[in-house]
Amino acid sequence: MNQEKRKEIFRRFALANPNPQTELQYSNNFQLLIAVLLSAQATDVSVNKAMAPVFLTVKTPADLLAMGLERFTQAIKSIGLYKNKAKNALKTAQILQQDYQGEVPASREALEALPGVGRKTANVILNVAFGQAAMAVDTHIFRVSNRTGIAPGKNVLEVEQKLLRYIPKEYILRAHHWLILHGRYVCVARTPKCPSCGIADLCDYKHKTPLIAPKKTTKRHSKAAQHS
Repeated sequence: MNQEKRKEIFRRFALANPNPQTELQYSNNFQLLIAVLLSAQATDVSVNKAMAPVFLTVKTPADLLAMGLERFTQAIKSIGLYKNKAKNALKTAQILQQDYQGEVPASREALEALPGVGRKTANVILNVAFGQAAMAVDTHIFRVSNRTGIAPGKNVLEVEQKLLRYIPKEYILRAHHWLILHGRYVCVARTPKCPSCGIADLCDYKHKTPLIAPKKTTKRHSKAAQHS
């Protein structure tokens, strides 16, 4: 894939969705950090459902510490790996309260030092909360990048580095959202929706899903329908 195609792909993404947003629900950087931490190997829908009542009162690290590990663990038990995530969330809140005056740090090094926060989570926070050109590569973005040819790579880090290098600068800040939404709703894992894809003509995928024609009604069925 050449740069002209890549630029046109993101031009179309921008035209279709000028202001893409994360589907996680939050009201400040701390809530975003906790939501992203909880979303690992879980859906945004499940995180939003569990955290909606929690976020009504938990808005700061101090609030989460006041809630306590036991209550928080029970509140998020519908989320995968909830016990370990709850422990990491409380430890993270404690560090933020002690070392950062309750604020979420804006540096990769500081973020990745927090319990349960890896490179992907740090990239989401840097991009969404602080407007930095960071690319969080999840399973959706990894699949889309390789399948379309936008940024093929053997591992997550390789794809991340290629995306940062290949995506035109004017689109880089919102590219993470466009790619993840495209992978979540159009370029899905098993049967990509190629016939309704807005970038299908630019995509390098060799096994595009064909448009399935509607089944023709036989004369027998037509007559049966008339007499029913």
